Amino acid sequence: MIDFFYILVIVALGPLIGSAIGVLKRPSQRFMLNMLSFAAGVMLAISFLELIPESIALSSVWFAAIGVFAGSVVMYVLDKSLPHIHPELCSQEQGCKLKRTAVYLMIGIFLHNFPEGMAIALGDVATTTSLTLIIALAIAIHDIPEAICTSAPYYHCTKKRLKAFLLSSSTMIPTFIGFIIGKILFGIIPLSVVGIIIAATAGIMIYISADELIPASCVQKSDHGTIFSLIIGILFVMFLGYIGI
Repeated sequence: MIDFFYILVIVALGPLIGSAIGVLKRPSQRFMLNMLSFAAGVMLAISFLELIPESIALSSVWFAAIGVFAGSVVMYVLDKSLPHIHPELCSQEQGCKLKRTAVYLMIGIFLHNFPEGMAIALGDVATTTSLTLIIALAIAIHDIPEAICTSAPYYHCTKKRLKAFLLSSSTMIPTFIGFIIGKILFGIIPLSVVGIIIAATAGIMIYISADELIPASCVQKSDHGTIFSLIIGILFVMFLGYIGI
């Protein structure tokens, strides 16, 4: 029960911190870029060192491959069908900065976060609670710049600080729902199916890292510091696995 509480707290911290920063003061671009790169390193390491091997063990190489591909396709469809924000620029793909568009973007991110909640649930059901905490931490770090980029435009349009904070923070709700549904669902379906879903989760996290986090962190072409942030993220997961956390 305590671990479950910690997971929920970590899930909430990303949108809460990002939303608060968005209506108060943005951090430096260098800090945001390194944070995104670190999150990418954590997600990639979890995918290749934890999730994919676990999927192969529970199902097979072929089912794992299908799962990875399916997860990446799901994120691709969501990315193309829902309004989204590129965190490195805090800009909307449609280029409109009106209040109506800001709300539309919040709704898109609201729906976008559901599969992330299910991804967090996998560590607790299929592997260990510690892996769940690491996945939750990586997604929370990824959510901070995203929340900054949703709360700041709305606050800029309306000048309503509290409302902007609350609306942006509400994007954590589908993450909670996805986590709870995943925790229930993964406990009753066959392990072979769980193996496919684990691989799909890896596909989701690989897609997020390759399509969003890594390109975002490399916006400053002359700055190679983000590369080391990514490597540190990978080493962080390796170290935790080595010491058995």
